[in-house]
Order: sequence, then structure tokens, then C-alpha cells
Amino acid sequence: MSMYGRDPWGGPLEINAADSATDDDRSRNLQDYDRAALSRPLDETQQSWLLGPGEQKKKKYVDLGCIIVSRKIFVWTVGTILAAGLLAGFITLIVKTVPRHRHHPPPPDNYTVALHKALMFFNAQRSGKLPKHNNVSWRGNSCLNDGKSDSGSIFKNLVGGYYDAGDAIKFNFPQSFAMTMLSWSVIEYSAKYEAAGELNHVKDIIKWGTDYFLKTFNSTADSIDQLVMQVGKGGTSDDSDPNDHNCWMRPEDIDYDRPVAICSTCSDLAAEMAAALASASIVFKDNKAYSQKLVHGAKTLFKFSRDQRGRYSTDNEASIFYNSTGYWDEFVWGASWLYYATGNSSYLQLATTPGIAKHAGAFWGGPYYGVLSWDNKLAGAQVLLSRLRLFLNPGYPYEEILSTFHNQTGIFLCSFLPDFTTFNRTKGGMIQLNHGSPQPLQYVVNAAFLATVFSDYLDAADTPGWYCGPHFYQTSVLRKFAQTQINYILGKNPRKMSYVVGFGNLYPKRVHHRGASIPKNKVKYNCKGGWKWRDSKKPNPNTIVGAMVAGPDRHDGFHDVRTNYNYTEPTLAGNAGLVAALIALSGEGTTKIDKNTIFSAVPPMFPTPPPPPAPWKP
Repeated sequence: MSMYGRDPWGGPLEINAADSATDDDRSRNLQDYDRAALSRPLDETQQSWLLGPGEQKKKKYVDLGCIIVSRKIFVWTVGTILAAGLLAGFITLIVKTVPRHRHHPPPPDNYTVALHKALMFFNAQRSGKLPKHNNVSWRGNSCLNDGKSDSGSIFKNLVGGYYDAGDAIKFNFPQSFAMTMLSWSVIEYSAKYEAAGELNHVKDIIKWGTDYFLKTFNSTADSIDQLVMQVGKGGTSDDSDPNDHNCWMRPEDIDYDRPVAICSTCSDLAAEMAAALASASIVFKDNKAYSQKLVHGAKTLFKFSRDQRGRYSTDNEASIFYNSTGYWDEFVWGASWLYYATGNSSYLQLATTPGIAKHAGAFWGGPYYGVLSWDNKLAGAQVLLSRLRLFLNPGYPYEEILSTFHNQTGIFLCSFLPDFTTFNRTKGGMIQLNHGSPQPLQYVVNAAFLATVFSDYLDAADTPGWYCGPHFYQTSVLRKFAQTQINYILGKNPRKMSYVVGFGNLYPKRVHHRGASIPKNKVKYNCKGGWKWRDSKKPNPNTIVGAMVAGPDRHDGFHDVRTNYNYTEPTLAGNAGLVAALIALSGEGTTKIDKNTIFSAVPPMFPTPPPPPAPWKP
């Protein structure tokens, strides 16, 4: 048997299977050939078959497995990569060793700067034993005997809380409204507070107030029959007995007795305090024990407000300073907050009862319709319940009144816009929500907050705007209104004056405030001894940072006179509205509302279908 193959030297190659040589034999025979006898020159490959191991040429190529490349190119490539690596390492070493210029974040906007200051006002207003971190150098412990000094009071520990304004009285009605407003702002804008570094501070401010409120009634009981409405006594400079109005003393130096005023028919006060505790329970929901304590207190207070009807300011001096015009608005306001805090639908049923809304003035308008204040919370309740409709839409049986509140919210927000004439404006642009009466700014800041938070509600609900009659307005119009009003307060006004102490270069220096106007010089001035500081024309020795004064008159005029409280006195309620408006406007609109936290306790909505129509009768 034979096999034929191609002879690599030319000609046929015959292989006989019978006498085929071994591989070693063939190898030796090939080495015996005379290369010179070959008839034609061999190519490089053929020559390599004949060359011995010691005679191989240096390879010009490098086999990388998947590709064969020139040795020269390979060497250059590897060398270039190594050189580039060394160069990159050297550059990295230089960059890491040379000092770097850090890029600082952009400066905070004016609203955030003013917010830091506005919160400090509450530190200056604290009563009782102050915490070490209070950070107001001219303040100290004060009124540590509140409750004890009144032998007729069963509430013996009323230490704490806040002084209302430039005096040392603790009016619980406006104080509880202030805490409710602060809690509302935290619930909506906790991320903004966190970004500004003020979340813990504002929560501490709220807790200082709610801790005090829990002392003003039997907060562990399910039912009560009395409530503290005021600590301290007002009056005039003509009164013979020392009190918190005719005396001009630092709170730390007060040595006269401070009476405790108690009420047994005070629906407005009790419902407002219930709103303060209920809203705060949402703020402190992560502290379960404290939150539940606040909820229990809120329920007790609200039950008291419903069981024993009456205005808290009837036949007492509260009617002079903080007179309440009614309690129906507090029923809607307090029930709304209790619904959010508990999820109990009975509170929502009460808040949406048409009869209560009617008594609260929801259907008759009036010169102050839509004006949120320490006295009237209807506008706040309408916005708060519009939120429920926008995001949860509970439907029947609440839809009718919720829809009405939603429409009414749109109506009174329309009245804030320059296109409408419900409210006049000063030449400088300030809206006159109290129709030219003194102390206008407390109403302006509340309106700015309502406008901004409602615009954020609409944005979060993907609603581009709302109608004012036949005209459609975008949500940005509401924010612009709020900005123009707050900018006016911060100095964009004809006098170029900031009405927030410590903000800007020009601000009131003679604030109507006892603690700020008397130097801390280890001299104790008695009741009338401090009058010289009250009547002095010199600037206050202590700057009460963040205090928003009462504000200008209807002609944009302002008198920086300490004795004229209609211009220069700050209040808790006013500053709470300011803080709420500032946090809502801060952050350049990058962070919106917290859509869900307020609904934490609200169970899933399964609306009850409406009753079927009556059967048809021919």
C-alpha cells in the first residue's frame, strides 16, 4: 500500500507503508542532503526547516496569540505605556501634595439667612430655667416660681414656656398658635430645615412650648374642667400694684407675684392648644412615647373645648390684649389637626360639618376673609383641608365641604394678588390685610406662608395653577406674591429698612422689649427703676436678633421709638408666621413639601359610596 503526497522540494513523494522509515530515520536522512545541490533557492520558511537550533535567526515578530505584531512596534508600545503610567503617577503625586483650593457651597439665600435669625427670637423669649445652649448672652433663668406664687392656683408648676412679646406675660392663646404654625412648617419642610442646619433647633423650640402646655392642665386625664389661660398680669403704668405691664424690668429680676388665670369655659383656647399638641405629635412621631403623650393631651383638650362652650376672653383682661372673636374656627382647625394626628374619622367629620363651617364664617366673607391670625384660623384650616382633597381625595361624605373649602382657598388667595382690590397696598407694596390698622406684619407673613405652601401643594399634585373667575393663574404667581411681601419686610421698602432685627444694615434699634432695653450690668432695677431705660432715646444695649417688629403704618412710615409698641414690639405669633414663610421660600425652590408625613396616622381611604337614588315612581 502506498500513499502519495506533495514533495516540498518539487516532485511526487511516495510513501510505502511496508518499508516506511521511522521519524528518527527520516530526520537523519534530511540532514544528509547537500544544501548546495538544491536546484533552486529556498524561501525563509523552507530554510528554517534545515537550520539547526543554534543557527535560528532573531525573530522580527511577536506572537500575542490572537495577533502577530512587529517586535519593534511591540517594544515601542510597551515602552510608551510604561512611560505614560510613570508620568500619570508623577502628576497624581503632585496633585495630591499641592494644597487645594476647596470649592465652598454657594452662600445661603436671604430667606435662609433671615431664618437663622428669626428662630433666635424664640431663644430670647424663653421663660424658666434656660438650657446651656440657649445662645442669648443677655438672658438668664427667670420666673422660676410661676404657679407657686399664686396660692389660689392648683397648678403649682407653670415654669417654662415663652413670654409673649416685650413683656413677661405668658398668654397661652397666641403662644399655642405660634407653636402650631412652627409645627406645620416643620411637617411640610423638614428637609429644608435639615439643609439649613435648623431642624433640631426648631424642634427644640416647639418642645419647649409643648412641655409647658402639658403643665397647664391635667394632661394624664381623659376629661378636665379647667385650664390655665395666662400667667402674669397686664395693666397700665397707672396701676399701683406691680405687674408685667407697668413694671419695666428684666424677667430675671422680677420679684413680684405673678397671678395665674384659669378658665372653665374656653373652647377657643382649648381647641387651639389641642391643635398645637396634635401638630407637634406629628413633628415628634419618631419619639413614640412623647408623641402619644401629646396626642392624649390634644384629645383631652379638644373634648373639653366641645363640652364646655365659651370664649376664653369673656369678662377678663385677655379681652384687652388677645380678644377672641369666636371658637368655631378653632373647632375646624383643631379637629383637622387631630384627624391628621390620629387618623380618627370622627375628627374629619366634625371638621367638615357644614354647620360648624357656617358659624366659623366660611360662607359669608367679610373684610378679614382669608386673613390668618392668632384670632381666626379659618383660612389655615381651609388650606389644610384642601391638602387632604388634593392628595387623598376621601370622596363621599366629605367631598362637598372639602370641595367648598378648596374653592374658598382659591378665592381668598386671589384676593391677595395685585390684580384684585379686596385689600389695599401701601405705595411701597405692602398688602394691608388689617386695612391700615397698626401692627400689620403679623398678618402679612401668615398670608405669605399660605400662598407659598398652597402653591407647593398644587405643584406636588401636578396642577399648574388655579382660576380667579375666568382668569387662570399659574402657581408661580403665588410664590411671587409671597416673595414681594417678605422682601418688603427684609428691606425692599421705601425706607430701605429691615423690620427683622439683625438682618441687613438698617433695622430697628429701639425695640419695645424689656430684656433687650436694660443692660445686663449686675444692677437690679425695680419696677419703676427701669422706666429710665424704657424712656431712653438711646439704642437698646442688647440686640434681640431675629425679632420682627410690629411694622410700618399704611403710609410706609416707621418710628423707631421704644415706647410706641405699635411700631417696635415683636410677638411670638408674628415671628412664628415669619419663620414659616421664610422656610417655605428658602432654598431657591429646589426642595418642595413633604407630601406624606402629615398622613402618617391616616388609614387608607376607602370612600363610602353615596346612597342609591330613591326608586323611581311613575
